Amino acid sequence: MKIPRRVLYPLLLVIAFIVGEMIFVVEDNDIIGHLGETSEEPAPSPYVHISGLDEHFRDAADSIGWDWTLLAAVCYTESKFDSNAVSHVGAFGVMQMLPATLRSLGVPDSLHGDTRTNIHAGARYLKRLEHVFRRIKSFDERLNFILASYNAGIGQVNDAMALAQKYGRSRYVWHNGVDTFMILKKYPEYYNDSVCKLGAFNSSDETLQFVNKVTRRWKRYQSLQKDYEDSLKAALGMSDSLFNTLR
Repeated sequence: MKIPRRVLYPLLLVIAFIVGEMIFVVEDNDIIGHLGETSEEPAPSPYVHISGLDEHFRDAADSIGWDWTLLAAVCYTESKFDSNAVSHVGAFGVMQMLPATLRSLGVPDSLHGDTRTNIHAGARYLKRLEHVFRRIKSFDERLNFILASYNAGIGQVNDAMALAQKYGRSRYVWHNGVDTFMILKKYPEYYNDSVCKLGAFNSSDETLQFVNKVTRRWKRYQSLQKDYEDSLKAALGMSDSLFNTLR
């Protein structure tokens, strides 16, 4: 028996209220959906969940050609994803950006505290640092210099590179090389050297820890992403090429 529309429409409203779902669509007073009709299931995300900021990390990373989990690792190490974090030197936001640096990137003062803007600005600054150290061919090696500069400033890293070269080490090798002279820059014999442009550097422990923490966390996030991908492909019976269409 065909149910009259004047009866069916209120009935569907009651059912929708009870189950808490909209199971039909009304357009121009016509019911164009049908009882029991369901929408397609959304495609599963190809990305492991790290934080509520992951989409911003992916967008910002795409804009600079980086791995999004690396940006997430920098952000966590800087602020633990806390948009209200403020450092003792006045850096703030999830990426702990200094106001002067944000202005140099063209970010107006009114947007300095905006989380998405802070992440994208941090990404652009990291890309700027990557260009500074472009002569270092290996990205993993170059990353040490980028992160040290992000934490301590380019000037301090440049001084340590100059000292390394003067004392017979490679200016393009971080471990047991430039990092050693970052530490030695706390002593007058080194920071007063004519190759140094800046004075004493007393925060080498913090900088070296920052570099190590970010790189370790990045590897951990990469491993989580890989494990997630493998599990998802196995559960859904997906090939690598089909999985890549989800991205």
